[in-house]
Amino acid sequence: MTDSRPGDLFQPGDLVNNTYRVEAILGRGGTSDVYRARSEISGRLVALKVLKSEFSTNEDYLLLLTREEAMREIRHDAIVRYSENHRTADGHVYLLIDYVDGPGMDKKLKQGPMSADDLLVICRRVSEGLQAAHERNIFHRDLSPDNIILRDGDPAQAVIIDFGIAKDTNPGAETIVGNEFAGKYAYAAPEQLAGKTDARTDIYSLGASLLANFRGKSPDIGRNPMEVVQKKAEPLDTTDVPEPLKTILDKMTQPNPDDRFQSAAAVLDALAGNPFDAADNEPLSDATVIAPLNTAAKAAAQPDLITSAPPLKEESPAPKPVKQDTKKSGMVLPIAIGGVVVAGIVGAFAMGLFSSEPALPVADPYRLSIAKAKDSSPRAVGFVPGEEVATALREHMQQQNGTSDLTLASGAIVESWGPDMLTVVDAIDEMDVWRVSLSGNLAEIEGSTNSKPIYDSVLAAFDAGALGALNGEPGLTLEEIILAPEKLDPILNTFADCGPLMQVNRPIAGYGPESPVVIGGVMSSEASSATLANALSAAIGSRPLNIDVDILNTTLCLIESVLPKAPASANDVGFFQGDQDNNPNPTGEFLV
Repeated sequence: MTDSRPGDLFQPGDLVNNTYRVEAILGRGGTSDVYRARSEISGRLVALKVLKSEFSTNEDYLLLLTREEAMREIRHDAIVRYSENHRTADGHVYLLIDYVDGPGMDKKLKQGPMSADDLLVICRRVSEGLQAAHERNIFHRDLSPDNIILRDGDPAQAVIIDFGIAKDTNPGAETIVGNEFAGKYAYAAPEQLAGKTDARTDIYSLGASLLANFRGKSPDIGRNPMEVVQKKAEPLDTTDVPEPLKTILDKMTQPNPDDRFQSAAAVLDALAGNPFDAADNEPLSDATVIAPLNTAAKAAAQPDLITSAPPLKEESPAPKPVKQDTKKSGMVLPIAIGGVVVAGIVGAFAMGLFSSEPALPVADPYRLSIAKAKDSSPRAVGFVPGEEVATALREHMQQQNGTSDLTLASGAIVESWGPDMLTVVDAIDEMDVWRVSLSGNLAEIEGSTNSKPIYDSVLAAFDAGALGALNGEPGLTLEEIILAPEKLDPILNTFADCGPLMQVNRPIAGYGPESPVVIGGVMSSEASSATLANALSAAIGSRPLNIDVDILNTTLCLIESVLPKAPASANDVGFFQGDQDNNPNPTGEFLV
């Protein structure tokens, strides 16, 4: 458990969205903090993963949290149960997750070596969870001892947590997000250093984690990037690890991904005592594959109905020899065999067996978010349909000192999706602040600038058809360099629900590009305050906004509106905390 700090977003005792009472903070990360809370309705313990304030409006971090939310589709005891994202009235975004009570493998690591028997149990359990995730084309990319919890301390109840990639501030847990690498150096597979991830990277990370817990210490990865690369090219040292754990770890942690188990299912087969060198666990050989005639014929006639070749489990028994009249049938057998070969080749092409490129996993929904905040570098996060598009987008980001976290995937998108997306980004990136959010073929585009020539240029690009085959309407804003305070008065009058609202320190000459807008007064609820903030944000552009109002409630606001104002008096009212030696409580708020 971690001690609370005054700067934490939530404190013990806080009630989130009128449902979850915060009990403690579980951990802090670079982009989010995790709290333990209890539902006041059901009494159920939950974990709240809350984006830090500075990231709660950042599209790429919201997309990472949305990716993690997609885990709720997976129902497996070895994967923590995810619920959905919520936003508090003051704009903070959090993800609701089941609370898993038990030590993490990182805590067990600090306590010393674990037994080989317990690690084999954990290996089986976690592999089952990975198999469920990989079947939905979801890869963890950051599997390590701190992301595996032993519920009630039981290895047979290991649970995988934290499928979101973000920077971890804990010493020795350098999780990097970018176009080059995502994961922890100590447990990442060698190919992850080049930004390549698939099911086999998770298998490597699991093997490295198990080996670390067997030894009771983290792997030695070197003291600089060059040593990291050199050590990652070497097999992990499994000397003195007992069988069968040693052989399984050797196979899981091979530096070359083609030499590893090719799937979590293959790991489970090995744990069940099946041999490792089964044909479906080794890389494809260069031997010619001939599909059976009926399958090949169907594939040739209806290639769209078959997306992958069925596994060849075993050879069909050889037909019994039949006596034939060689004069009448001498040419029949070669022609028949040739027909099978031709049909097999056609079918194999239709099924992708001879394709030069592997089939990409299907992403649904197909999302990509590219955004540039004010005075910061752009960032791209999400799916792209091919390496050529990914390279072009990465280069575009790098030219502006930006970063990207891209995953190759197929999906329900138009053929020109990649070039159209690049055209849109090229058109809008002159704006001071902009965002392109793609979901399938639907594009949400926003941008703002205080330069009239740039605004006109970007508007002309979209009028000329920059969207291509994508659907959407760009929302472009030309910000005024000086904003007149009078333009905000109608908004304040519209949303005032508990007396007049005012602009604090209202500037006579107007608000400059960096001038903060501070609103004071009284409102009836946090929801009303959030609605006001949204309306003002659209009017003030990128200027800082501070809604500094007192929150009453609807009934008190009604009483306030009809009661006469009390005359000035020398008397005053004070609030004190009776159970704390009558310490002053200037807020007047008391928690029972």
